[in-house]
Amino acid sequence: MDYHSTFRGLQTNKNCFGGLVEKIWLQSYAPGVPAEVDVGEYASLVDLFEKSVERFRDRTAYICMGAKISYGELDRLSRDFAAYLQSVLEIPRGERIALMMPNVLQYPVCMLGALRAGYVVVNCNPLYKPRELEHQLKDCGANTVVILENFARTLMRATRRVPVENVVVARLGDMLGVRGMVVNFVVKHVKRLVPSWRLRKAVFFKEAMAKGKSASFDPVRIGADDLAFLQYTGGTTGVSKGAMLTHGNMVANVLQVHSWVRSSVVEGQELVVTALPLYHIFAMTANC
Repeated sequence: MDYHSTFRGLQTNKNCFGGLVEKIWLQSYAPGVPAEVDVGEYASLVDLFEKSVERFRDRTAYICMGAKISYGELDRLSRDFAAYLQSVLEIPRGERIALMMPNVLQYPVCMLGALRAGYVVVNCNPLYKPRELEHQLKDCGANTVVILENFARTLMRATRRVPVENVVVARLGDMLGVRGMVVNFVVKHVKRLVPSWRLRKAVFFKEAMAKGKSASFDPVRIGADDLAFLQYTGGTTGVSKGAMLTHGNMVANVLQVHSWVRSSVVEGQELVVTALPLYHIFAMTANC
């Protein structure tokens, strides 16, 4: 079915429906909220990010466990990760990059790095059971996984049936500065929150970033119709299903959210407390 033609037909014949297509919901909009947003304001999520870096380079972008990174640092770090995927691993554009991490600073670095290099991000719930992760990896076709070490054992069990080519293992303290080594030691040896694991060809996050820093990155042209995410449902009505979200979809949604909150915040001084996981689409859009 040609949905675009059908919608145009409804618009053309709206009088036949007694004015049902009138935008009555606008009556409930708060003062100052526009009826429409300009979805062409940004060509892609990468364009949105790069323009934000130009404006706010020295401002703090993210804070986690007391550690801060600025927009400028996020620009540099995501570029290094993009270079690692593109030049070191030589992954073809458009491939799926699975991210299996909670809210840690490595997440926005890897997410933005993957998008900047033209890859499709697949968010994986760190609390997945091996069979759930196995299904998602099979369905999306991801051959590269970035995972927090705490959950590497789950990936190890899943890859017995779904082998992956590249694994990057992050540790909780990797981006926490001088405290990082202490955090990693406590998490693994005191709290014992890292079950034993073994994954062939696994590379630790810091090593990957070091290699990416010395590698070349060739920026890619990304448009609104390019796929940005395969975002999986919770699977309450069957197996989990991947929703195909383009850069245009995401930019439109971000602009919609911003149009509602802009009257309540001061640009450049926003502080968004993110309790929800960033791998969830709500926190991804409204917070991240």
